[in-house]
Amino acid sequence: MAGALAPHLEAIRAQDYPRFAAAEMARRREALAEEMTRAGADVVLVCGEQRAGGAVGWLTGWPVTAEAVAVFQPPQPELLFVQYYNHVPLARRIAACETRWAGHSTVATVIEELDRRRARRVGIIGPLALGKYRALAAHYELLDLNPAYVQLRLVKSAAELDWVRIGAWLSDQAIDALTAQLRSGVDERELWRMAENAYVGLGGATWIHYFGVTPMADPWICVPAQYPSRRRVASGDVVFTEISAQFWDYPGQVLRSFTVEADPTPLYRDLHAVAEAACESILAVVRDGAAMAEIVEAAGMIEAAGFTTCDDLVHGFVGGYLPPVLGSRSRPAGPLPALRLVAGMTIVVQPNVVTPDGRAGVQTGELVLVTGSGFERLHAAPRGFARVG
Repeated sequence: MAGALAPHLEAIRAQDYPRFAAAEMARRREALAEEMTRAGADVVLVCGEQRAGGAVGWLTGWPVTAEAVAVFQPPQPELLFVQYYNHVPLARRIAACETRWAGHSTVATVIEELDRRRARRVGIIGPLALGKYRALAAHYELLDLNPAYVQLRLVKSAAELDWVRIGAWLSDQAIDALTAQLRSGVDERELWRMAENAYVGLGGATWIHYFGVTPMADPWICVPAQYPSRRRVASGDVVFTEISAQFWDYPGQVLRSFTVEADPTPLYRDLHAVAEAACESILAVVRDGAAMAEIVEAAGMIEAAGFTTCDDLVHGFVGGYLPPVLGSRSRPAGPLPALRLVAGMTIVVQPNVVTPDGRAGVQTGELVLVTGSGFERLHAAPRGFARVG
C-alpha cells in the first residue's frame, strides 16, 4: 500500500505551485553554463512545444503547454517566451525567471532577441520544428546541446529525488486502486479511469498508463498496449500494466501483473516466476559502478527458461527516457552503452517476460535509485502476481 507521504514531501505537495529552492535552480544554471562554454555557444535556446520538452521546466520551472523557449546566456537571467497569450499569466506565476509573450511568431521574436544580444553560435536543447530550425539556421550557427543536456539529467540531486518520491507515491495510488477495483465486466477504458482517479485529485498527472488484457487460456498479447480497446475484462484474464503518474515533471514508474478471479495458469505462473527472478537478479547487481554487461547477464534465466522479452529490460528515467537502455540477450536494444551506473541515477528495472511467439507475457518491476552499495526502492506497491476481483 502507498501509505502516507513523509512530512517534508507532503509539505512540497501541498504548495499551491511548487518550486525548487534557489540553490537547486542555481545548480542547474551552473551545470548548463559549463556545457554552454564547452560547446562554444554564445546563447542557448531551451525549447518546448505541445507539452514536450522537459528541459524548459528543468531550467525555468514552467511545464510547457503550447510553446515555450527559454533564452539562456549567463550572467544575464533567463528570459522565457511563452505561447499562447492567455498562458502567460500562469507562466509568470510559476516560472522562476522573467516571462514574456512570444508575440505572433515565437521564432521571429526569439531571432529579434538573439540579434539584440549579437549572438552567432546558438546552442539548441529540446524539440524544434523544421521550419523554425531553418529560420534560425539562416541567421546563426546552431549547435546541438541535447546530448549534453541528457548527461545533466542522469544523476538526480537530493531536491529532485524528493519530487521523484512524490511521483512514485502517486503512481502507487493507481496500483492500490487497481488492486481494489479491477474485476470482470469493466472495459479497458475503465482501467484508465481507475488509474487516473487515484492520483489526479492528489496533484498527479499522467505520464503513461498502459494496459495489456488477454485470456490466460488463449492469450494474444504479450506487452501492455498504449491505447485501450473496448474489450471487457473477463474472468480468467491476465492484466498487466505500466504506470507513471508524475508530480509536475517528476514521475514514478511501476509495473505489475494481475489475474482476474482465477489463479495463474501454469504458463503464466512460469512467466511471472521467471520475471520476478530476473528482477531480483538484476537488482542484485545494481550499484554504483555496475557495468551494462553485468545487468544483461543477470537476466540470463529468461532465455534459460525458454522465454524472451518484448519491452526494454532496463532504462534510465525521470527527465526523459534516459540511458542506459538495455534489452535482453535475446532481444537487444542496440549495442551496450559504454557507461556504468552512477549513484544518484534513477532506473527502471522491468523484465517483460514473454513467450517466443509473442502471444503471452507479464510485467513486473519499478523505478529504483542507484546507491553506492546497491539500490533504494522508491515505490511501496507490493510485488507479486496478485489475484483480483
